[in-house]
Amino acid sequence: MDIFEKLLKHMGPIGEHSDRAHGYFAFPKLEGEIGPRMKFRGNEKIVWSLNNYLGLANLPEVRATDAKAAADFGLAAPMGARMMSGNTNYHEQLERELSDYMGKEDTTLLNYGYQGIMSAIDAICGRRDVIVYDAECHASILDGLRLHPGKRYVFKHNDIEDCEKQLRRATELANAQGGGILVVTEGVFGMAGDQGKLKEIAALKDKFEFRLLVDDAHGFGTMGKTGAGTGEEQGVQDKIDLLFNTFAKSGASIGAFISGEKAIINYLRYNMRSQIFAKSIPLPIVIGHLKRVELMRKHPEMKAKLWENVNKLQNGLKARGFNIGKTNSPVTPIYLQGDIPEATAMCLDLRENYNIFCSIVVYPVIPKGQIIYRLIPTAAHTDEDIELTLKAFSETKAKLDEKVYQVAEIPMV
Repeated sequence: MDIFEKLLKHMGPIGEHSDRAHGYFAFPKLEGEIGPRMKFRGNEKIVWSLNNYLGLANLPEVRATDAKAAADFGLAAPMGARMMSGNTNYHEQLERELSDYMGKEDTTLLNYGYQGIMSAIDAICGRRDVIVYDAECHASILDGLRLHPGKRYVFKHNDIEDCEKQLRRATELANAQGGGILVVTEGVFGMAGDQGKLKEIAALKDKFEFRLLVDDAHGFGTMGKTGAGTGEEQGVQDKIDLLFNTFAKSGASIGAFISGEKAIINYLRYNMRSQIFAKSIPLPIVIGHLKRVELMRKHPEMKAKLWENVNKLQNGLKARGFNIGKTNSPVTPIYLQGDIPEATAMCLDLRENYNIFCSIVVYPVIPKGQIIYRLIPTAAHTDEDIELTLKAFSETKAKLDEKVYQVAEIPMV
């Protein structure tokens, strides 16, 4: 069989809907200045799909820093992989400042979060080592696990009893093979919004020998007294051996970093293939990151405003009878019942008649018959944005219950 013929016959569980979904439900184009109000197909929408938690994306001070750095250096500098010819004082300054912010000895920058955490797992774990991980870890972690040539054990989401059970199994195997154990979880789970049980997992170090890697992409800038993340929020920042964060959420940019013990970070710096063999992060992005970190640390009112909006939105949804699960972070899921055509018909109504733009999640990401809307409040949203959104969901939920959205297939738009 021609390998391409196979691909065209089986587009995949999401790709099979591409003929109807593309350009609207999938790969939509938002236009205009990044913020809570943007244009979609020529009309203004209230947008709840951007991880611009602190509203930094279009802050004049941030935009000016980005523009000046681009004018000063262009997007080419520095040329080459960081190890070979792409290192600068700015890169090292950013790493020092992030280490101080995270309360860790050292930090290394990552070109992209997705490839970075995959590569970190690959560099740390050999075939004799064992990985124990939460069942709801992000796809980037799962892809990192696929690179692992050894054994891995999954524990039920945030189930400490099951985590302990898997650690017993992992310990027995690691001891027999002469390997070690890496436990991987998240600070804030990006779909459900619940915090990982970092405090409880860290406490298991009294019983088992393992190292803890935490992906805190959604916690950086949003959680903890200073915004240093979920480890700070739960009082166990010092118990996290490797702390992964991304600039793609609160940082309103791109790239990531991993922080921890100096000797281990230096090992990663010299052994992560995705960084050794990739071009260094361009200087305008690095200098922009420096400004963003400065603002995060000097202006706690941004995080305070974010949480004010989070509480208004989440309390408003709960008061109207919506199920938002166990979220204890800014991530705000709305759980509903319905099939894929119903979900898309409801989403179409929200966008076209209520001017609300938010993302839907359906099968195969979640079980059949379920719908999740994931709303991301930011510091830039207004009370009017929140009230209009609450009204829209109340009315469309009533239509969903009344079977108004029952259609035979995904609407063609």
